[in-house]
Amino acid sequence: MTPYLLAIDNGSQSTKVTIFDSRGHALAWASRRLKPYDTSIPGRAVHPGDDIWDSVQDACRAAMARFSGDRADIVAVGLCTIRFCRALLAADGSLAEPVLSWMDERVSRAYEPSNPLTRYVTTSSGYITQRLTGQFVDAAANYEGVWPIDHDTATWSGDPAVYASTGMARGMLFDLVPPGGRLGEVTFAAAKVTGIPAGLPVYATANDKAVEALGCGLEEDGTVLLSLGTYIAAMTIGSASKSRDDSYWANFAARPGKYLYESTGIRRGMWTVSWYRTLLEGSDGNEPPAGMARLEDVLNAEASELAPGSNGLLTLPDWLAPGHAAWRRGALLGFDGSQGRAHIYRSILEGIALTMANNTTAMERALGRRLPSVLVSGGGSRSDLMMQMVADVFDRPARRTTVSDAAGLGAAICAAVGHGIYPDWDQATAAMVSVGDEFAPDARTARAYRKINQVYAALSTFTDPLFRFLADGLQGLERA
Repeated sequence: MTPYLLAIDNGSQSTKVTIFDSRGHALAWASRRLKPYDTSIPGRAVHPGDDIWDSVQDACRAAMARFSGDRADIVAVGLCTIRFCRALLAADGSLAEPVLSWMDERVSRAYEPSNPLTRYVTTSSGYITQRLTGQFVDAAANYEGVWPIDHDTATWSGDPAVYASTGMARGMLFDLVPPGGRLGEVTFAAAKVTGIPAGLPVYATANDKAVEALGCGLEEDGTVLLSLGTYIAAMTIGSASKSRDDSYWANFAARPGKYLYESTGIRRGMWTVSWYRTLLEGSDGNEPPAGMARLEDVLNAEASELAPGSNGLLTLPDWLAPGHAAWRRGALLGFDGSQGRAHIYRSILEGIALTMANNTTAMERALGRRLPSVLVSGGGSRSDLMMQMVADVFDRPARRTTVSDAAGLGAAICAAVGHGIYPDWDQATAAMVSVGDEFAPDARTARAYRKINQVYAALSTFTDPLFRFLADGLQGLERA
């Protein structure tokens, strides 16, 4: 029998479900977009209705329908969901209210009881685990943010003061299992709505960035992973549970006992590229109009012909302000009438690459070491232009991953280890992860970007006062 693994990857914009073989090859795949967040109340962002579970059901059914193998050979499920979400559940495990997104300001504060139906407080993975298995257990490594968890042991804290500070009593919290730990088995009710065979064991993973890193093969070897997704971050693996300064932070990795070091990021990273393309298409961002399906390829080709610096156009990619500087805004600076659509497109990519190179440098300083190569994942890694730009801006070799859903592969690896298909994490990743094309930096272009970065790295010292002034002025107008 060839064992197959079903991986659920619930991200910020969509849920992807992939069926992998034990060598990491994708055999069937399906995706379902999530609905836009409900942001009708200022400061709040929730997943409307039961959207996360609905998307999981739909994507699972579609992936199972496309699977041509024997369903009896699917042996396990790996579950990965969005981090930093908060799910408030009734006593029977159903939602007491819609799931709070990571962008909802309430998830950064202690839990405040407001709904008498709420019996449990958990993460998005805890909620989906309960829907799949009927068990009130969750992945320990998906607890980041305001939770009473001990980051050294990945277990609930033994300090009563921590529970008081987070507003959560131990009785409101699910039991925890480590990555690769068994969460339960798919119930008959869940099997009926998802198409997944009943009785399949479901295994824990970690937070979605950590699972993506695992699926990319990121190890404690000095490599930096640049994740080009909706949220862009640079990451590496370490063994310390705490960061040395605020240039990066440590969260649980997808291997027990390891930590993912994550730089300051860009909150609407590659989304900004999609936003710009949507403006040009005049579409709603879902299906491009007839004749425009290859617009991104055209933009990549046009921008590839341009010199570094986009003819003086510089982009600050804060289309969603960072939490520590809520007054910041995105900006395109340097228009003089000579730039066209390709200059804007290239400038957006350059802004992303330069920002993340500088964020990576800050993390390297804190760690006291240089990370000699870059591994690139996410949708942006499919662009040869972006890959070469990363190699040139970072001035080091850049390799892309071979799978489009690295978090899905990471979830499959967790299931493979948990189910005993491989005896340990090293053998599982060696067997299931492969690396794609490598892009070497061009010495001349790298020198050009070093000169550009002398200006770019200092831009915020000029723009921050302006954005603060604008924010104060707009608030004054609203009060008036």
